[in-house]
Amino acid sequence: MILKINKSVTYSLVLLGAITLSCSDDDPIPLRDPSTTVGQEVAIDWAATADSIQDATYNTYLGSEGTFVTDNLGNSTFQYWPNAHALHILVDGYVRTGNGAYLPKMKALLRGIKTKHGGSYSNVFNDDMLWLGNSSMRAFNATNDSEYLDVAKLLWDDILLSYSDVFGGGIAWKKDTPNSKNAVSNGPAIILAMRLYDATGEETYLTWAKDLYAWEKANLVDPENGEVWDNIHLEDGQPVVQKNWVFTYNMGTWIGAGLRLYNETGDQGYLNDAVKSTRTTLTSPNLTNEGVLKSEGQGDGGLFKGILVRYFTEMILEDDISEDDRQDFLDFLIFNAETFYKKGLSHPGMLSSPDWRNTPGDRTDLTTQLSGVMLVEAAARLEAEGLTE
Repeated sequence: MILKINKSVTYSLVLLGAITLSCSDDDPIPLRDPSTTVGQEVAIDWAATADSIQDATYNTYLGSEGTFVTDNLGNSTFQYWPNAHALHILVDGYVRTGNGAYLPKMKALLRGIKTKHGGSYSNVFNDDMLWLGNSSMRAFNATNDSEYLDVAKLLWDDILLSYSDVFGGGIAWKKDTPNSKNAVSNGPAIILAMRLYDATGEETYLTWAKDLYAWEKANLVDPENGEVWDNIHLEDGQPVVQKNWVFTYNMGTWIGAGLRLYNETGDQGYLNDAVKSTRTTLTSPNLTNEGVLKSEGQGDGGLFKGILVRYFTEMILEDDISEDDRQDFLDFLIFNAETFYKKGLSHPGMLSSPDWRNTPGDRTDLTTQLSGVMLVEAAARLEAEGLTE
């Protein structure tokens, strides 16, 4: 499905009934192809857009030691976890293009994170290490460079130190908070364990993935609709689940975890769980507003949607889902991508808004920018698969 840039379009998604999503009639001035007559509709070239937003991100946010700064207005503070995701987008660009110019950028960033973090990859935040472990594994898979695998193994061993029987299992959010166990420290751990299993064949990683999945499903996933609750913690000595905090990135890692375990084991339950959560993403007011993934602000929240998009795209490409589900998921993601392109992305600056339905302000955090890159790269991947036509 290719949607046009210069007309109001009504999108219909068939899911849990019919939902109609409409663009307003006051869209920005349409882009025109100068080589043709005025008024001809122009389809979005997602690969070219991905090249542009990658270049803009690198040129705008590059700081010292190959790492990236906090925002586009001169805040040069180093932050570990957004830089881990910056490695993800460099891998995205390399996998899509095969352009060797990405390789030294990837290696400089990996080593720069260690340098900027005091000479160590170890972090009190387990999720920070998990994000880097996962992006390092993707870099390893793309390059076969063992340095990335070694970093991922080191991080995995460090993370496991925060596993305990508190609340029956699971990995703590931080090394110093054993009584708070979060989706963000367990969903990505399942994915990292599966990536390490695929790379090494060592059964212990698969065993860990199954164990952590069972724990997260029992403690942090709504059995009715597959929404992922943020954490379980102690209040007045009693365990309390934070059910009022439902964030897009936790949905994404849960979907990615289920897909990997399904593809390895063939257990249909894993796929059913992932599909349930993906369907819910399309309609839940906790996640979506009028068919567009909701704004979760800047700062940490700016990166949440991009993480969901990464694993949502994997679901679209999963062979064993129904064609009805695939079309619903595809329509949703493309609608988000085109809404972002027309309304949430500055032209020609290629800076992202945290609200994909509105233009960005003066400040765009690195986190927010990375989500935009991830969305455009996802659309380019679907375009390459022939799914956007």
